[in-house]
Amino acid sequence: MAKKEKQEAVLTEAEKKRLAQFEAMSEEMVGKGYRRKDLTIGMGKANLFSILLFIPLFIVGYGAYYLVHGELGFSKFNFFGILIAFLVLIVVHELIHGISWSFFTPHHFKDVEFGVMRSSLTPYCTCKVPLKKGQYAFGSVMPLVLLGILPMIVGVAIGNPTVLFIGILMADTAGGDLMILHQLLSYKSDAREVIYADHPTEAGLVVFERD
Repeated sequence: MAKKEKQEAVLTEAEKKRLAQFEAMSEEMVGKGYRRKDLTIGMGKANLFSILLFIPLFIVGYGAYYLVHGELGFSKFNFFGILIAFLVLIVVHELIHGISWSFFTPHHFKDVEFGVMRSSLTPYCTCKVPLKKGQYAFGSVMPLVLLGILPMIVGVAIGNPTVLFIGILMADTAGGDLMILHQLLSYKSDAREVIYADHPTEAGLVVFERD
């Protein structure tokens, strides 16, 4: 779910067009009396959080594995399988964002766009239409649930340390999503009208609210 920071962004033509459309929409909303509140996050902070998040994920995952199976099973590791799965699942991660959000949009999957950050060749997903708070939260958390938490549980249950480690990796890649989710759920508004719009080129969203 990663997107570029303004300072580092080298946007594609499609991204420039999408950003221009977003800013035009934002100006129109402000002109109608809405207040704009950016809930975007810096990618540097998101990356640092993911690095720190890996440690407790690893401890919890393999602690549970040890409690169930009495050993850590590192001799059963399939490093090549982990690499291939990771490369595939970082794409699936963004697809899950898009599919989850598309359930709530007028034109469904047509209201979702995907791209790849040039600097790191990292895929990302953005929703082009506003969502309700719960809808945005649902789409944000689903990759963590399906690709992170679920494989961790399965890996422990079936005694497969490779599946467990893949789950840990994918939960860790959702670190930025967790930061965005925290921003979203922590934001309280008493406004009569509140609109949540995914930012087209940065990680996170923008809230428009009007009394």
